[in-house]
Amino acid sequence: MILPAERLREGDALLVVDVQNDFCPGGALPIPGGDEVVPVVNRWIAAAHAQGRPIYLSRDWHPLHHPSFSAAGGDWPVHCVQDTPGAAFHPDLLCPPGAEVVCKGVRFDEDQLSAFHETGLARQLRRQGVRRLWVGGLALDVCVLRTVLDALREGFAVVVLARACRAVDAKAGRQALMEMERAGAAVLLED
Repeated sequence: MILPAERLREGDALLVVDVQNDFCPGGALPIPGGDEVVPVVNRWIAAAHAQGRPIYLSRDWHPLHHPSFSAAGGDWPVHCVQDTPGAAFHPDLLCPPGAEVVCKGVRFDEDQLSAFHETGLARQLRRQGVRRLWVGGLALDVCVLRTVLDALREGFAVVVLARACRAVDAKAGRQALMEMERAGAAVLLED
């Protein structure tokens, strides 16, 4: 097994997508096995931090009456409402000093599934000289998928950390991996 520290290079950054309480068992919108990504992601966070590579943690940070909620005509139950325990990162997730938090899903007029959707993330990554992103998190078939596709459109190379992701639906997760590969992402199957 090649360790994360042996894979990360100059120009790399780590992007961890939405590893929040509401997406883990017991949360408002639990992804099956969502908490199982934490040890895998933590190995990557520790390696990136030790090497001084940029680390980004995205989170859904919804206002109370967000348009993605079923009560407002959206597809999802109420989840990750700003300043609630459900919106907090999983308690075991490493959040080292210097890690940047990217808030998404804050708009009142539309959802923001991608960590790149009107967050300024692409510009910030370019300022830091990032050329390649290593991406893991939740959910593989929703926010990870949209984030990876947007990262590729922005011109970044992307490696998807498959073992650091879980899907809402297993079949949709497999399809998401294929779609990301077709779009140009590399998929790393081991951790």
